[in-house]
Formats: sequence, C-alpha cells, structure tokens
Amino acid sequence: MSHNDTTRPSQTLATPFAESALRTIGLEQAAIAELATRIDAAFEQACQLLMDCSARVVLLGMGKSGHIANKIAATLASTGTPAFFVHPGEASHGDMGMITAKDVVIALSYSGTTSEIITLLPMLKRLGAPLIAMTGVASSTIAQAADVHLNVQVSTEACPLNLAPTSSTTASLVMGDALAIALLEAKGFSAHDFAFSHPGGALGRKLLLKVSDIMHAGKALPMVSQDTRFADALMEMTQKGMGMTAVVNTQGELTGIYTDGDLRRSLDHSNDLRECQISELMTRDPVQAQADMLAAQALQLMEQHKINALIVCDKNHQPVGAINMHDLLNAGVI
Repeated sequence: MSHNDTTRPSQTLATPFAESALRTIGLEQAAIAELATRIDAAFEQACQLLMDCSARVVLLGMGKSGHIANKIAATLASTGTPAFFVHPGEASHGDMGMITAKDVVIALSYSGTTSEIITLLPMLKRLGAPLIAMTGVASSTIAQAADVHLNVQVSTEACPLNLAPTSSTTASLVMGDALAIALLEAKGFSAHDFAFSHPGGALGRKLLLKVSDIMHAGKALPMVSQDTRFADALMEMTQKGMGMTAVVNTQGELTGIYTDGDLRRSLDHSNDLRECQISELMTRDPVQAQADMLAAQALQLMEQHKINALIVCDKNHQPVGAINMHDLLNAGVI
C-alpha cells in the first residue's frame, strides 16, 4: 500500500486533546445507551399525550436545559407537532399567558428542582395543561408534580468535575428527538409535509418545486414538425438555446426529440443532411415529463435514462414545455 493511499484509516491521535475528546465521546455514548432502558410505559404515555394534544406543545427550561428545550421545540415544530419555547423566568412575568389548557407542557430540569419552573407548577395545575417532566431525578419536585416523568438520568457528566451539563444535556436532547420522531411516524408525516416546514431551504426546493415552475413554455419551447428540414430544425435549436427540439406530428403530438447528441450521431448519416427531414434523424418515443410532476422526479427520470433534457406533455401527448439539467441546476434542485 502506497503512502498516498487515501483509503487507509487515519491514525488515532494520542495527544492530551484527543484523549480528552475520546473520553468525552465515550461518556456521552454511554449516556445515550442508558436511554434505551428508559423507553418504557412512561415514554408511551408521553407520546400519547402529545398525540392527543389539540393545540401546541410548550417547552420550558432554564440555562443549558433551556437551550435543549428550545431545540426540541424546533424539532417538534419542523416534524409536524406545533411547538414553541417559553422561558420560565419570563413566564412568571406575563408569558404564562402564552400557555392554554389545550396545550401540553414539557419541562426540562435535570435536577428537577429548578425554582423558576417550580414557581409555575401551581399555575399549570390550575390551568389543567398536562405536564411532562424530563429530569434525572425521579423523586424531585418537578418529576413528582408531572403527569408523566421521562427519566434522563446519566451515570456521570463528561465534564471531569462532574459539574458542567454535558452528558445530561445530550441525553435530554436525544430523548426529545426520540419523542419527535415517534410522533412523526405515528402521524404519517411525509417528506412533502417536511418541505412545507422548510420552504426556504434546499429540501423545500427539491420537494415543492414542480416542473411547471421552471419549464420553458410558449414561444420559448423549441418545437418543429416531422417534415421540417434538418437545417431548419437546427435553426430552431439554436434560437431557443436548449440544445434540443421537440418533434410533433400533424396532430401536434410528440413523436420524437432531436438533441445535440443526435446531431453528433447524424454526422455518420449516409445521406445528405441538407436534404433530410428531422423525422429521419430524431430519437423516437422520447421520455416525457408532466407539468404537475415534481422537479425532483424529473431529475430522477433524467438520471435513470441518462439524458439531459425532457419534453413536458399534456394528457394528449402534446408538448407544453421543456426542461434540461441547467434548469434544474439553476432552480437549486441539483
């Protein structure tokens, strides 16, 4: 094996930094592994409460737990479960009005004794909103006050002082992800639903954009009849700038396509190209797309058939548009 072989696994560093990193990763992996024993009846009850929620899921947490709660709220919201974060300190000064009786509250506190959350417990009980507690101490005040307690206890923090929330916040985050994905699957949340939550991102463009949104239509659609002379078909291709043209019969139905690739193959044609009709040189029965097809599906068709362009036809097989790889690239689908 040569010294330049990039397939050789990298050597594990033995520096103090690397040793510390590996120890941290190992401790947090162990914390996550412990969660497997906590997927029990309480987890099922929590999922059912969230499934039955007719309003929103409200996440509470202070400090590092607050950051994790905020992230869990974002994950729930983007996967089909409306959720938002409320700062417990602000809730005592007016934001409690954001929580209704139809909501479900998830409170994160590893110790289970966060005073700002404990202050809210009487109001939550009076309101009647179900409470799910995520703590590391089952006997704590918050855990005992909850309708459901999710145990995220860890053996030790990754911090060598066993003080900074590290393993515990990782465990809480993973438990939140477990809830979100369990709900996503139970609700039948689809990739299309996910795209609606992310319309500005690359995934949204891939899953929401339709062929009709990006195709060349009307006068921009390159199209000639079957009896068009080769030279005139080339002129149509040049003027429309798509590197191809649709070929139709007298009824306006698609019968073929002529592309730059066909042009290269035509050079081997035994007859005089100047006298040829495009029907003699075209590729017959080309792959077609529909206007209401997702752009991502059109890309799959191109990749499957190893082609760079598609004619878009209506239900009568008449061309209404055309797209190529450049269109998909410019639209951010690729």
